[in-house]
Amino acid sequence: MKIDRRRALALLGFGAAAPLTARAQTPFGGQVAFEHGVASGDPLADAVVLWTRITPKAEGAGQIAYAWRLNPIDRRAGGAKSGQGFTGPDRDFTVKVDVTGLDAGRGYTFEFEANGVTSPMGRTRTLPVGETRELVFAVASCSLYPNGYFNAYQAIADLPKVDAVIHLGDYIYEYGGPGSYGMTSAVAEERPHVPPHEIVSLADYRQRHAQYKSDPQLQAAHARAPWIVSWDDHETANNSWMGGAENHSPETEGDWNVRKANALKAYFEWMPIRDPAPGGSFEAMNRSFQFGDLASLIMLETRLTARDDQLDYGRDLEVVDGQPDVAGFRAKINDPARRMMSEAQEAWLAKELADSVQAGRPWQVLGNQVVMARMDVPSPRATLGEQAVAEAIATQPEDITKRIDQMERLAAMGLPYGLDMWDGYAAARERLYDAVEAAKARAIVVSGDSHAFWANELYDDGGALRAVEFGTTGITSPGAGDYVKGLPVGELYMKGAKEVVFSDHDAKGFVLLTLTPEAVKGELMTVSSIVSKDYETAVRKAFTVTPQEAGVSPLKDA
Repeated sequence: MKIDRRRALALLGFGAAAPLTARAQTPFGGQVAFEHGVASGDPLADAVVLWTRITPKAEGAGQIAYAWRLNPIDRRAGGAKSGQGFTGPDRDFTVKVDVTGLDAGRGYTFEFEANGVTSPMGRTRTLPVGETRELVFAVASCSLYPNGYFNAYQAIADLPKVDAVIHLGDYIYEYGGPGSYGMTSAVAEERPHVPPHEIVSLADYRQRHAQYKSDPQLQAAHARAPWIVSWDDHETANNSWMGGAENHSPETEGDWNVRKANALKAYFEWMPIRDPAPGGSFEAMNRSFQFGDLASLIMLETRLTARDDQLDYGRDLEVVDGQPDVAGFRAKINDPARRMMSEAQEAWLAKELADSVQAGRPWQVLGNQVVMARMDVPSPRATLGEQAVAEAIATQPEDITKRIDQMERLAAMGLPYGLDMWDGYAAARERLYDAVEAAKARAIVVSGDSHAFWANELYDDGGALRAVEFGTTGITSPGAGDYVKGLPVGELYMKGAKEVVFSDHDAKGFVLLTLTPEAVKGELMTVSSIVSKDYETAVRKAFTVTPQEAGVSPLKDA
């Protein structure tokens, strides 16, 4: 499917901005509020995006005038910035300011004002230039509003140091209504999705973003530090790809490209990310950030730009002479034509890796939506023992027993755990590893989507270690351990999958990534509860990796 860049941008509503006088000759002067907090994002050495939303307290409000202020935290002379502008219903009253001319590696506070009302204050920071001894990233993903309190976001806000929050997607979920995903939670009745149905229209997606950003714990995390974000699938619809989604029915929900445009317009309005330039590239997610001489963060878009439709066992594993055609299915997985990224994206990534290494940075961090490690399904009974599995499923619903039986069948065939992950796009993954090898990069992959913690070692087809991976669990989204009580799913994959060093499918939280020239430390940070507002934060497990001459070391316990 060829993407018409200009048509896509038009659908998203990005075009040349009208002069301020033309957009707001008689601005709304009534009561307003800042109900969704403030945020910043996409920091550069000399710039950062500031965001807020101004809520008019009257129906039919037009343009609203606002002012913004940014001040250095260190109070040294010089560096303060301010400005003004207008927002209105054309962008759902959101405000986004790309402030330029800033000092590298400097912290700032910022706030907005409209009609005599001042927003909460936020903190942000530009990227460092030159010698950088330490970086701290919080890596987050998968926040299902009805399923629990956003305690993990509050834990991020309370960190003593965080240079940036890397959010890898599923920031919102598209589901809604009674019986929908997450509505079995103990707190779901007080946190039902708004609107109370699956979101499809632009108004729907805007309302859902507004609900999530009304959460005070999420607001606190946004106000703490700049965010660097990507979307995954639920910002549009579950298991999305370039031409559709598992959770999109054209017969009842209309044209996929219209729904996708609605979702992405709302996303760019509501998230602290630079908008695609008019006439520029639709792949606005593919961007890199240079943190002094220490690390490059390279953000990858692997959902909507070029991804081919996911394989499906029910649809694509054919039966020949009464037996599953495993060889034929493997051939589909390994088809070089199957793509996660376009040729242009792959070439861009290869150049970013090479440029970072040539600049002398010891670390190349890849911000990526889905788990990259190869994981054929392990046999629960062979790995954990017949008795352990029997005891675990004795009190489980029948569908859990069927799920374990399905795992046994897939394990016997040597087939992958996740077809929506990189395991379903094996040749594309190998091309990525080839780029890492060619650049002699020291790659640290961070992943979301799976609702589980992972510490993985990533090997190419020849058995060479090409990268390590830290996968973050969900902020609130349920993992396999929430469904299969009593079965140690993490242990199953640690014992049964070569590349998995550690995994936990029960915990909720985020990954705290600390980088120095000598090592990268990944701490799997947990919150003790998502159904109580009282919680404790702990380190579930920690690993370090050190730079090698042309690559990375295996993971070591920290």
